[in-house]
Amino acid sequence: MRIATLTSGGDCPGLNAVIRAVVRTAAGNGSTVVGFEDGWQGLLEDRRVQLYDDAFIDRILRRGGTILGTGRLHPDKFKAGIEQVKANLADAEIDALIPIGGEGTLKGAKFLHDNGVPVVGVPKTIDNDVNGTEYTFGFDTAVAVATDAIDRLHTTAESHDRVMIVEVMGRHVGWIALHAGMAGGAHDILIPEEPFDISEVCRKMERRFQLGEKYGIIVVAEGAVPKEGTMPQEKEEVDQFGHVKLQGMSHKIAKEIEARMEIDVRSTVLGHIQRGGTPTAFDRVLATRFGVNAAKAAMNEQFGTVTALQDGHIELIGFDEAVGELKRVPERRYATAKSMLG
Repeated sequence: MRIATLTSGGDCPGLNAVIRAVVRTAAGNGSTVVGFEDGWQGLLEDRRVQLYDDAFIDRILRRGGTILGTGRLHPDKFKAGIEQVKANLADAEIDALIPIGGEGTLKGAKFLHDNGVPVVGVPKTIDNDVNGTEYTFGFDTAVAVATDAIDRLHTTAESHDRVMIVEVMGRHVGWIALHAGMAGGAHDILIPEEPFDISEVCRKMERRFQLGEKYGIIVVAEGAVPKEGTMPQEKEEVDQFGHVKLQGMSHKIAKEIEARMEIDVRSTVLGHIQRGGTPTAFDRVLATRFGVNAAKAAMNEQFGTVTALQDGHIELIGFDEAVGELKRVPERRYATAKSMLG
């Protein structure tokens, strides 16, 4: 069998571990693997490289990013190129395609499957928002990076009697903010799933200063939103993919708190450092398990499936379950965190 793989969407720690696992598992079963560069764009343009089970592939386990490159392609352009995709796969004599990506990539994979392309998907996103799987690789690394940053900000905030606001990734869901905030001992956590009241945020900080703890740490997901009418709202703009352009919520919150409390407030945006660098051991193992099982599913012709972590085991789920809706932070999970805040 001849298998193709690609990485699409944002980069993520653990992508290379998946590629390595696919290549080595395929080679151990007499199959070969081709990689398409830069995601769906490389598939459309037929930019492919042969991947071998050699010393280079063996060593990519520890590397962040992706050796195949990645990128984003507008869904309309992708769908319009379906015949070209099929032609390129046929020319490369591909029997199965393993795309590795988040919700958008898996939606593209489902489209290919629905149009007769043999596909097995692998979920990845640091946001941990793919449905049907308990965790996606990259999430643990992002949380570790954010937690380390929060730990460091505690000492400088306490030294200067400041409120420090840490903005982490999470456009639609607050998994990183929730886990990093809990692990880092944050005093408030703001997530997209529950609009916040800036007055309540200020009250929590005021209580800390009144009790002698003259500093505070607030972790905010980049997609967090205030309750209607509680803060000035700017007109939303969208990008070419229809995503709302995020406008620095942590900076806005900092200004509001500073104005209302007359204390020193600073904001720190962690941004892409959460996505870069060496993956944690957990992410390397999970990514490897996903890659091994995706390769086996492809060789067993179990197409139209996505690898998922369920009850500690790697299972195969359907595309409808994986991309039907985002996996959001449940109210009860957020309630657990809130009981420790302030």
